[in-house]
Amino acid sequence: MRTIRLAALALLAGLGLLFADIPAARAHFGMLIPSTPTVTEKAAADLTLDIAFAHPLERKGMTMEKPRVFSVFRDGKAEDLLGALTAAKFLDNAAWQARYRIRRPGVYQFVVEPEPYFEPAENCYIIHYTKTVVAAFGEEEGWAEPLGLKTEIVPLTRPFGNYAGNVFAGRVLLDGKPVPGAEVEVECWNRDGRHVAPNDYFVTQVVRADENGVFVYGVPWAGWWGFAALNSGERRPGPKGAPVDVELGAVLWMEFAAPRTR
Repeated sequence: MRTIRLAALALLAGLGLLFADIPAARAHFGMLIPSTPTVTEKAAADLTLDIAFAHPLERKGMTMEKPRVFSVFRDGKAEDLLGALTAAKFLDNAAWQARYRIRRPGVYQFVVEPEPYFEPAENCYIIHYTKTVVAAFGEEEGWAEPLGLKTEIVPLTRPFGNYAGNVFAGRVLLDGKPVPGAEVEVECWNRDGRHVAPNDYFVTQVVRADENGVFVYGVPWAGWWGFAALNSGERRPGPKGAPVDVELGAVLWMEFAAPRTR
């Protein structure tokens, strides 16, 4: 969980310690990026999906073990895709990739549940239930349906066919119930590295959900954007045996596009 401990930093500065010696806390994101979020022609029906764990704006990857679950939901039915996974590299770290051919019109919701990742800096496990939505051949029904994941973001804005500058709204669920005041971290996948944050505060945008678990965010530029709603789950034994927290993240990835010009 991203935490900026300003009071502690100020105290250290007063004691003459250098800020450069203090590592910045950074947000983690499960990543699930398809080759396209909309399929309108057969030539685009062969999807490639990149599955990784990273700091997407800063382009810093982390090792990802093979996921526990990788599936696609269509018309309320799940299809197991674990067998489609192949090992890959993402930002020079171990990651995964899959290919999936869309053969029929529909709204396809892809989901990844990873192995728990232990973060020593925060002394907790991180589990990001990550999903993305692909609409195909004119169909757009079912994108607002929850999938019954342990935690998830249910879109209130259609999660495909959006322009940069649009406002996105979603509802955070945990065990099927809205999470009042949920903290939602937002980052862009800085694919080509051309976006540079003015300072650490700008790397991860943060919004809070209202009493109904609903949050909104205005997307400033085109690209793939990740929304991660964070909640504390159960405690479990850590690597040294003592109980540690489990951070449950509901992550949704969407593309916001710039309009084409003639």
